[in-house]
Amino acid sequence: MSTQQASVLFDAPGPRGILRNRIIGLVGIVVIAALVAGLIWGLRAQLTGAKWAPFLRADTWVSYILPGIINTIQAAAMAVVLASLLGLALALGRMSFNRPVSFVCTVIIEFFRAVPVLMMMLFVYFMTIFVPFMASLFTGSLVEVKPLVAVVAGLTFYNSAVIAELLRAGVNSLPRGQTEAGLGIGLSIGQTRRLILLPQAVTAMLPALVSQLVVIVKDSALGYIISYPELLRSSQTLASRWSNSIAAFLVAAVLFIIINYSLTRLAGYLEGRSRSRQAGRMLKLERLNMEDHVHNQEVPLKE
Repeated sequence: MSTQQASVLFDAPGPRGILRNRIIGLVGIVVIAALVAGLIWGLRAQLTGAKWAPFLRADTWVSYILPGIINTIQAAAMAVVLASLLGLALALGRMSFNRPVSFVCTVIIEFFRAVPVLMMMLFVYFMTIFVPFMASLFTGSLVEVKPLVAVVAGLTFYNSAVIAELLRAGVNSLPRGQTEAGLGIGLSIGQTRRLILLPQAVTAMLPALVSQLVVIVKDSALGYIISYPELLRSSQTLASRWSNSIAAFLVAAVLFIIINYSLTRLAGYLEGRSRSRQAGRMLKLERLNMEDHVHNQEVPLKE
C-alpha cells in the first residue's frame, strides 16, 4: 500500500507540485524576512542599546513594570471570580423553567454580549464621577479605586455573559440520559442540573473557559483608556520618561505572552487532574457495579 494517501479534498502533489510548493514556501520566507528586516531598519533608532538600558535598572522594574503586572493580575483575578459567579447565576437563570426569570436572564446575557467591553468600562467610570450617589462612595483615598472598579465591572459584565453561554452550551451538549438518570433517582430538575449536569459541563467546556480567562487578561489592557495603571499604562509612562516606546511596548508584549502562557499551562494541568479524577471515580463505580452484579448472580449453596 502506498505511503502517500490521497486527501479527501485534494490529490497528493506529484514531483512538480512538490517542487512548486517548496519554491513558493522559500519565496514566502524570503519576503517575510525582508519585511522584518525593513521594519527593524526603519525602527533602528528606537532599538539602540540606550533604549534598552532602562530595563537594566532596578527602579524601572520596581516603579513601573512590577506594579503594572500586579495591577493587571489584580483586575483580571477579581473579574474572573465575579464573572464566574455571575455567569453561573445567569446560566441557571436562562435554563430556568420560570419564564420571567429565563426571559430576564436572556435579555441581560444578550445585552452584555452585544455591548463592547470598553464602552461598559467608560460607562461605569463616568457613573462614579457624575452620578452623585456613586460619586459619594469614592471620596478621599477611594478616588484612586475608580479606574479599578470600572475595569473590573466592564470585564465582569461581558465575560459573565460569555461564561453563561458556555455553561449552557455544555449542559445542552450532554446526553439526555444524564438528566433521566438524575430524575430517576429522585432528584428534581434543578438538583439534576446543579449536581450532575453542571460539573460535567464545566469539565467539557474547560478549554473554552480557559480561552476566556486569557481574553480577560488581555482585555484588562483597555483600562489604559481610563488611566488604570495596568501593564500597558505603566509601559506608556515608562516610555514617556525614557523616550523608548518601541522597547517598552515590546517588553510589555513579551510579559503579556508569558502571563497568558502560564495561565494556559496551569489551566491545562488542572484540566488533566480533573479529568483523571473523574475517570478514576468512574472506574471505581464500574468496579463496584460489577462486584454487585457478580454477587447477585451467585447461587446459594444447598444445606
